[in-house]
Amino acid sequence: MQQNERDRMKNIFTEEREIKPTKLHHALITFLVLVVVMSVGIKVFEVDPHIPMFIGVIAAAVMAMVLGYRWADIEKMMVDGISKAMQSILILAIVGMMIGTWLLSGTIPTMIYYGLKLLSPKVFLVAAVLICSITSLATGTSWGTMGTMGLALIGIGSGLGMPVGPTAGAVICGAYFGDKMSPLSDTTNLAPAMAGTDVFTHVKYMLKSTMAAYVISLVFFGIYGFMHASGGNVDTSQATVLMDGIRDNFNINPLLLLPPLVVILSIAFKVPAIPGITLGMITAAIMAPIFQTGVTLGDILDVARNGFVCETDIEALNDLLSTGGLMNMASSILMTVIAMMFGGIMEGSGQLAVIIDSITKRIKGDAGLIGATEATCILSNIVMPEQYISILVPGRMYAPAYRKAGLHPKCLSNALESAGTVTSCLVPWNTCGMFIAATLGVTTSVYAPWAIFNYLMPVICFVLAFFGVTATKMTPEEQARADAGELV
Repeated sequence: MQQNERDRMKNIFTEEREIKPTKLHHALITFLVLVVVMSVGIKVFEVDPHIPMFIGVIAAAVMAMVLGYRWADIEKMMVDGISKAMQSILILAIVGMMIGTWLLSGTIPTMIYYGLKLLSPKVFLVAAVLICSITSLATGTSWGTMGTMGLALIGIGSGLGMPVGPTAGAVICGAYFGDKMSPLSDTTNLAPAMAGTDVFTHVKYMLKSTMAAYVISLVFFGIYGFMHASGGNVDTSQATVLMDGIRDNFNINPLLLLPPLVVILSIAFKVPAIPGITLGMITAAIMAPIFQTGVTLGDILDVARNGFVCETDIEALNDLLSTGGLMNMASSILMTVIAMMFGGIMEGSGQLAVIIDSITKRIKGDAGLIGATEATCILSNIVMPEQYISILVPGRMYAPAYRKAGLHPKCLSNALESAGTVTSCLVPWNTCGMFIAATLGVTTSVYAPWAIFNYLMPVICFVLAFFGVTATKMTPEEQARADAGELV
């Protein structure tokens, strides 16, 4: 009797079974479980999103088994999903190690020190947007930008008496603008690949909507910075305290700006992101014992793993500079893995496809299709929750609908980036939101209201689509190429 029961349970996981057609209610049940568990776990019990997300993975796997998939199939779906985010995971790990070495070598303290000397409160926020934009454009990574330049700018803003919310918002706006527009960015390459166009066509087509959101953001931060600095409530004495503390505890030298320069130049000269960031880490590791007294190889290895601990008499400086390290990024890395397990099952079992199909049947007009794409990307960022899924899955699902409507694939790639890439940071349990909180030390609720560029971008893209600016039809020749599966 017991042997028969064991055999029956074994067959449930291993036997070949007929795969049932995936229906809308199957996918909705899975999503409902995820949303309820996430909401209750995070809002009621205030737990981290990892375990609620894993319960969502269980729900997706159970539903896949109900549909007839074997465990081996489901396991492959999860592995495939994780593999799609592997570059993101590697960048996250290396950035954590790089931050630790940049702190130990004095690179980030030097950046903060010179920034405090050169920047004034009136122009600081605009400068922060521009600095992060240039860095992210050159490196192709918003995460790397926020983990280096962004972290330094948070310290500078603190010294200038600028509230942390606007400072973090300016950093995020600049970092995501550069990431969105850089041909070196993984998302900038992923979006056109999913849509069916090339990266340069994609970047050029994004210019109108992206620059509109960017200019509005610059004007906003310029006005706010000027008004805040002119209001008489800026106490710059903290800048002096921080500068004195940095000078007393670190050897400051312009040569310590070499590591970020190495990162920018290496990737600008088409060195891939991972080796480019690694070069920046190695440069800082070499410079650490040269410029900072008493630093050993053991210290370098320790901060790369565990992060840097700043021990001064200034609490604000300790809070600012005690961060980095591989282990500090472990939470975000694990969240990425779990999120991609869920996304892999949902895509592989067809549960996402049925939701998209039900949406496209109710869409009327080109602007409606673009708006639905953006809404799906935003929803993906909320419920998956991983930036890559919000581009990959909607891109694959909506591409046939765009071809049927005669819309150029660059319209789809533009919509994917305008909503999928930039809104990921606005979701606290999204991997991007968690990275920012871990790296900058600022929660989503604090910086989100100031991430002007990020929530303006999907709105402007949709409005321009309504007027036909971001809803371009294909020529007959382009339609034929798209139908043949060629890039347009």
